[in-house]
Amino acid sequence: MQRLYRGVVWRMNPSSKVVYLTFDDGPIPECTPQVLDILSQHGVKATFFMVGENAERYPELVARVRSEGHAVGNHTYHHLKGYKMCTQNYLQDAQQANDILHTHLFRPPHGRMKYSQKKKLRELGCTIYLWDVLTHDYNPCYSVEKMLSVVKRYTRNGSIIVMHDSLKSKDRMLQLLPQMIDWLHAEGYKCETLP
Repeated sequence: MQRLYRGVVWRMNPSSKVVYLTFDDGPIPECTPQVLDILSQHGVKATFFMVGENAERYPELVARVRSEGHAVGNHTYHHLKGYKMCTQNYLQDAQQANDILHTHLFRPPHGRMKYSQKKKLRELGCTIYLWDVLTHDYNPCYSVEKMLSVVKRYTRNGSIIVMHDSLKSKDRMLQLLPQMIDWLHAEGYKCETLP
């Protein structure tokens, strides 16, 4: 996948003991405030790749994310599967989200898009971030223990870790998050926002 998506950021600086917690699909009032509370309690910053229609529906959550020092990224307006869409429509949807979010950070839903979409987004000044650690918090077959073992096994300097502040992932992710942060801190990692 990394060969297909050249010019996309999968991992940050491997020489620095820093990791990047990221959350996709929010913001929603049933989950995002609880994520923000946990991050605040642990003194951790993260990046939220927001779905535009959610951001438009809950502007107070977007404002809270920013006011607490977290970063905001674009996750399209309708959470589109780019690989199933024409490039023009995909870019229009991404722009509709960016009219609300005003960010150069972009992550394609499902981690997939067409080469033409990637190329055009980069030409428009977007930095496209994927990840090298997937927690599988959306998968009901993964227990919190199994998710934490994935994080422990694959996290390394510069890792971008993806979670979801969504109804589908909420219960598992909210159990995982404080345990994962405790482990990261015990291992000497600092958590920062994507630049």
